[in-house]
Amino acid sequence: MDAEQPKQAYRFRFFPLLAGLAAAVAWGLAPAAGAADAIRIGEINSHHSLSTAGQGYRNGLALALEEINAGGGVQGRPLELVAREDDGDAGQAARNARALVRDERVAVLTGTMLSDVALAVSREAALSKTVFVVGDALSDAITLDKGNRYTFRVRPSTYMQAAMLAEQAARMPGRRWAVVAPNYEYGQSAVASFKLLLKQARPDVEFVSDQWPALGKIKADEVVRVMRQARPDAIFNATFGDDLQKFVQAGNRQQLFAGIRVVSMASAGAQSLDPAQSEAIRDWTAIGYPWEQIATPEHQRFLEAYLKKFGQHPQLSSVFGYTTMMAIAAGLKKSGGAGGEALVTALRGMPLESPLGPIAFRALDQQASMGAFVGQVSQKDGRSSMSNWRYLDGAAYLPGDVYVRSRRPASAMK
Repeated sequence: MDAEQPKQAYRFRFFPLLAGLAAAVAWGLAPAAGAADAIRIGEINSHHSLSTAGQGYRNGLALALEEINAGGGVQGRPLELVAREDDGDAGQAARNARALVRDERVAVLTGTMLSDVALAVSREAALSKTVFVVGDALSDAITLDKGNRYTFRVRPSTYMQAAMLAEQAARMPGRRWAVVAPNYEYGQSAVASFKLLLKQARPDVEFVSDQWPALGKIKADEVVRVMRQARPDAIFNATFGDDLQKFVQAGNRQQLFAGIRVVSMASAGAQSLDPAQSEAIRDWTAIGYPWEQIATPEHQRFLEAYLKKFGQHPQLSSVFGYTTMMAIAAGLKKSGGAGGEALVTALRGMPLESPLGPIAFRALDQQASMGAFVGQVSQKDGRSSMSNWRYLDGAAYLPGDVYVRSRRPASAMK
């Protein structure tokens, strides 16, 4: 925290998952008098990761928490975030969720970046009847096939983002598509939704190569070799992070991208790519975050506060972290500080403000209507730029009611 900041009444407690470590490590300012009455929020995430996205998400949470408590908290009670490490392991995340509810008496669960981790926490949330607000994980299963009445999500789902990208892809020439995606819940969900929606818009397209590298273990040269042999007109990419960097490097070496359209779930930010290889990305159609070009009042206010506090520009994950905490606070205010069923009722259909404009949790599937920026992403000299972008309102890309009812458990919609 900046030394100049006033001492608001809140705590951000972090429990790293390290053998033999029993003490909490305080992250934030010491609580003021009355903090025993704090409303506890249990957050489960990969805190040990030093990735730009992970740090950005945590910064967004911290900024929102500070603003909420500076404004009086919820009915005069500060919010306290108790964070635990999941190590990217679904089993560990589930154990943490049980412990946070049982031992820490948290009113709400949040966090998770990996989809399989989010699904594990979601199951525990349903068992304990504790509201779980997902901020970053993407899989459709979170709000569809494996959804439950206690789980809500802020970030646009794989279906919503795939719908935005399929809309763009349907206008592109060529009909032969190759796909590459990590072989776990998120990647499988992204590809399934993209294929479904693109085929609906363009029945003539065919998918000539599906590549499913294990997350974090991509054999990029082999993936690219097989894709080149299929001679696609276009590629749908759902890899990210180190896997995306390796895919770009191998594609550049083998000239995969020459004359090929690429549609990407990830914006291939320059922070994750070797500058020597980044210029292989030229005019990819991708979901990104043109933070320096967004002139809306709500984003300007968020941007100025973020820059002042952290001295660096936000990532898209920062927006998710910030909005998730604000959504939790708004729901708690509406429920009178109560969790459980009262908070479920409060959040369903609830509108709220975000740095990207007004959004709401749809009551049917408890998915927020946050949208995304879709445009052309290029890189040069290690810098990423986004042009010809548009912010697409998520409300227009939510799956239809009939589709949701065909996939979401009836018990989750009661």
